[in-house]
Amino acid sequence: MSPETFISQADTVYTLPVETIEKASTAELVKTGRIDDLFNQLITGSIDFMGKLLVALLIFYLGRWIIHRLAKLSGRVMERRVEDIALRSFLMNIFNITLFAVLIIMIINIVGTKTVSIAALIGSVGLAVGLAVKDNLANFAGGVMLLLNKPFKGGNYIEAQSVAGTVQSIGILYTTITTFDNKTIHIPNGPLSTGNITNYSTQATRRVDLTVNVDYGSDVEQVKKLLLDIAEKHPKVLDDPAPFSRMVKMNDSSIDFVLRVWTLAGDYWPVTFDLNEQTYEALNANGLNIPFPQMTLHMAKESPEK
Repeated sequence: MSPETFISQADTVYTLPVETIEKASTAELVKTGRIDDLFNQLITGSIDFMGKLLVALLIFYLGRWIIHRLAKLSGRVMERRVEDIALRSFLMNIFNITLFAVLIIMIINIVGTKTVSIAALIGSVGLAVGLAVKDNLANFAGGVMLLLNKPFKGGNYIEAQSVAGTVQSIGILYTTITTFDNKTIHIPNGPLSTGNITNYSTQATRRVDLTVNVDYGSDVEQVKKLLLDIAEKHPKVLDDPAPFSRMVKMNDSSIDFVLRVWTLAGDYWPVTFDLNEQTYEALNANGLNIPFPQMTLHMAKESPEK
């Protein structure tokens, strides 16, 4: 091929070096009527792009396989070093997202985009996404605060945001808990970290409070002794602190007694159910009635007409 190419159009002769033809823009090629060069440039660009695309796909699948292997390895390491399953889940999510972000940046570099352009793109997209998902950013920050403050950990039974259940994991955006009836509930980390959290698993023991209503005229000492006998005979009720029973209130249609006992946190619900059932049976066996709400009306006699 000669070092120069001559193109004639409308009695005008263009003398362009070969390098200029190779680097000429699409607009220049169309303007000068060099359709063959334009076609060759498109074919060459398409082949080059397809080659880069195939390489990018190969690197993506290979990188994803490597990330999965690293995730399994890091998971085994964290199982030995991090006891809290909630913290373990959060760290694993961060680890995976970071690795995938690095993989995507590598692929973009291979396709041909400069790192400076990537940074500018990430900054622009980050600003737009930040405005669109500000609630999710608050949830992410809430998750970090939960892990730093540690109001609960995986396996704890908590009550928060009008929901009670066992903590399964703390994700990047949501905390997952399982209720007693086996429902899975995802609570946003933002409101969870700033709201009230009741953790029932931090203490080894819990107190069971039972309120009992009986008729007016019932023997106070008899009711107290009956309730204490029920508590002291239960194998899961602790001796220290000792069970407590007293009359606490005189209602409109009943007198109320309270029974307070202590038990291990894991035995709270079985003891609560047992005491309710045994108290009901003992009251019936001893002739003590549980009154229904009632109201007494006194009808005034009308005065005779004058």
